[in-house]
Amino acid sequence: MPFEWLVALRFLREGRVQTFFILTGVGVGTTVIIFLSALITGLQQSIIDRTLGTQAQVIIRMPDEVPQVLDTLADARVERPAQRIRSIVGWQQTIEIASRMPGVLAAAPSIAGPGFALRSRGSKAIALRGIDPGDYFRIVDFGRFIESGSFDLTGFNAVIGTDLAADLGIRVGDKIRLQAVGDRATILQVSGIIDAGVRDLNERFVFVSLRMGQTLLGLEGGVSSVELKVADLFEASVIADRLADRTGLRAESWMQLNRQLMTGLRTQGSSSVVIQVFVVLAVALGIASVLAVSVVQKSREIGIMRAVGTRSSQVLRIFLIQGLLVGLVGSVGGIFTGFGLVKFFEALTRNPDGTASLTFALNGALYVRTTVIATLVGIAAAVLPARRASRLDPAEVIRYG
Repeated sequence: MPFEWLVALRFLREGRVQTFFILTGVGVGTTVIIFLSALITGLQQSIIDRTLGTQAQVIIRMPDEVPQVLDTLADARVERPAQRIRSIVGWQQTIEIASRMPGVLAAAPSIAGPGFALRSRGSKAIALRGIDPGDYFRIVDFGRFIESGSFDLTGFNAVIGTDLAADLGIRVGDKIRLQAVGDRATILQVSGIIDAGVRDLNERFVFVSLRMGQTLLGLEGGVSSVELKVADLFEASVIADRLADRTGLRAESWMQLNRQLMTGLRTQGSSSVVIQVFVVLAVALGIASVLAVSVVQKSREIGIMRAVGTRSSQVLRIFLIQGLLVGLVGSVGGIFTGFGLVKFFEALTRNPDGTASLTFALNGALYVRTTVIATLVGIAAAVLPARRASRLDPAEVIRYG
């Protein structure tokens, strides 16, 4: 074993109490980083999954109608026209362009508009969605939310949410009257009831076939939007901008449609980083202080080593190796402790049905990153004590201690 490693290990063994406490400090810091990173990342992934579980990642629509300038005798004023449901001109070509765009996994047409659901003396405002399940389920698989019945939109069938079904007293097989714009109305049979886990969707959404939606909303042969699924969620805005430039249409990503959600996710991420920075600083100061004390305690030994020919660069490496070992060994212990803490909280916070209440994201990349950070912090914290040790005057420390 090299001389520097032998001396570094000996110094650590001789100061067992100090070594134990600093290893404990590094382990606790690593545990905090592992637990906090896994918790924040898991929460963010869970929120994103729930959000994108019921909506497309990119939506292409017609641009808003431009305001009109109204000239009057007194002055001119700009009046924004009321927006209406409009079909995308050449939507088939738009789907082809989007499907060929790098990063796009699937594209499907849909039509959406307001309406009313009526049954007996009850009525509810609804959001009517016309889709082709075969194509649209590649974007959002609403079929997995079926609570009763089936997601069958053939003929005069419709699928509604659980809250809407409860409000109107509807079960699978019952009839429902839908009324859309322009007094267009029809009677449909409820083939399925879904629970998407989103109250607004369960209360308002009514799914019909694409052709039925076109008929009810007065857009025969047209669609109001083209919805996309992309390979990289966080590249959705870039893809949306490219499609907007290429098609001249309005393309919005899920990040633009959920600005408050993105703000919350960024705030969570920033808070996690700030906490981890302070943890790292605390660990670094702990390592530096212990090694600084070690330099004072071992000054006579260091002077003797220097007097018998040990170079200052070797003394420098001895203390850097101590910092490396403390960071590496402490981080490995912290990883095991963090893993155990995560599993303990997962078991502690389970729902009555056995599902996890808190989602933690543990992976190899997190372990490697945390180990590297702890090791680098250990080496960095040892730099100042190591430089001080390497500059000790052997004659002075041997004479005066």
